[in-house]
Amino acid sequence: MNTFLLIGNLGTGEIIVLAIVVLLLFGGKKIPELMKGLGKGIKNFKEGVKGIEDDIEGTDDTKKD
Repeated sequence: MNTFLLIGNLGTGEIIVLAIVVLLLFGGKKIPELMKGLGKGIKNFKEGVKGIEDDIEGTDDTKKD
């Protein structure tokens, strides 16, 4: 029933195979670009979540007197 939680069941061997497949698909030169984009995306997501949390709490960091 928990087939959608596949990531939690990965072992070391599976992770190594996935890393090799990603390396073969994208090549060594593209992987740093992909990771940089992923990092920026995660940073933007965290900033968005923080902004929503601030709105919910009623605090606004931009309007400090």
